[in-house]
Amino acid sequence: MGSPMTVSDQPHSGRWNHLKKLLERSGPFCHPDFEPSSETLNFIMNSCKILVIGAGGLGCELLKNLALMGFQQMHVIDMDIIDLSNLNRQFLFRRNDIGSSKAEVAAKFINARVPGCNVVPHFCKIQDFDSDFYRQFHVVVCGLDSIVARRWMNGMLISLLQYNEDGELDQSSLIPMVDGGTEGFKGNARVILPGVSACIDCTLDLYPPQVTYPLCTIANTPRLPEHCIEYVKIIQWSKENPFDCPIDGDDPTHINWIYEKAQERANQFNIVGLSYRLVQGVVKNIIPAVASTNAVIAAACASEVFKLATSCCLPLNNYMVFNDVDGIYTYSYEAEKKSDCIVCSNKPKIYVLENGGIKLKRFIEDLCENQAYQMKNPGITASIDGKNRTLYMSQVKSIEERTRENLNKTLDELGLRSGSQLFVADVTNPNTIILELKYTNSNGMLTD
Repeated sequence: MGSPMTVSDQPHSGRWNHLKKLLERSGPFCHPDFEPSSETLNFIMNSCKILVIGAGGLGCELLKNLALMGFQQMHVIDMDIIDLSNLNRQFLFRRNDIGSSKAEVAAKFINARVPGCNVVPHFCKIQDFDSDFYRQFHVVVCGLDSIVARRWMNGMLISLLQYNEDGELDQSSLIPMVDGGTEGFKGNARVILPGVSACIDCTLDLYPPQVTYPLCTIANTPRLPEHCIEYVKIIQWSKENPFDCPIDGDDPTHINWIYEKAQERANQFNIVGLSYRLVQGVVKNIIPAVASTNAVIAAACASEVFKLATSCCLPLNNYMVFNDVDGIYTYSYEAEKKSDCIVCSNKPKIYVLENGGIKLKRFIEDLCENQAYQMKNPGITASIDGKNRTLYMSQVKSIEERTRENLNKTLDELGLRSGSQLFVADVTNPNTIILELKYTNSNGMLTD
């Protein structure tokens, strides 16, 4: 193979003059390490590899912005297919694309529209790739509608970090993550330097709590279509267990089953307004999107990717909030890194209990409900008397059946003591999380 084309070799090279003004001369806002050079533009066009996660409202804007900023080596991951309702804001799609892969259609559109651009699509989940795949990228930018997916990607990038013998971070192993999110007329953009700045799990309390409905209402006196959906999701699914697995909001067969059962209940109580899309929204906690908000947040994220890739300007430090409900309001601040973060602190998280009398079932529920953990479906393994023992895991039916009786046992009965370590696997993280149990005495002091 020949050497890659330089900017001047490419057709219409004059189109990049606006970028040359930023990259080939210095200025008062430049990063201290920035050195003006014509090679920087060649780098972002020929060598810099960007991963865009999500090809929806934010993803379409991101791909367009990045392509027009000179990035030509991009990959995009999205597991969704195009729906009619996407067309009002996901502008890379057309009516005849309905039913096709978002990632594949978006990549094809960008490659055809922007000369020299090479977007590689992946119609799958982010969990389908291993660390070697993610290690090839210079920057990862996320346009996701899922906190679980954000946390998983956050955990993956942190797992790629390498440290020398003195415990110092090897900067070459650091892959920055730029994350954008929107909620109606509100949005945010943030820059995460894994191992250096606050990660996603450091700031879990920033995410809005999921809307919940009283169990007595959804079970006895439903009044809204959402009540019918929640009834099927919470009660009927566990009773009938139609697919022998937890609900997957991205699986059409799961959503269709919930829709049919919820429609039956809605008919029983004369409730109208239930639709397949509403079922998706309730199950996945989808918040309606606004095209203008997506455009602003995607522009902010693309600018941060450009700054990180070129050092032409200091990046955001490190969280920007945008609100255009009443006028336009924005501000930025530095989210602080938590010294005891369960993901990026690089040490076991201390879990404090009064004693070992709590049942395993309640312990697992706390991992899901506690603001510091917010897990979804944790599996628990522990080292007891020198042997690793699975205490509970619902993801595999045979193991769930074998360990189900442990749910009603206390931690003492399971052989756990103060100082015992638990190894927790959950969909929110690609890696095992280590928790160290600590009990307190009658004075509230930690015991050995």
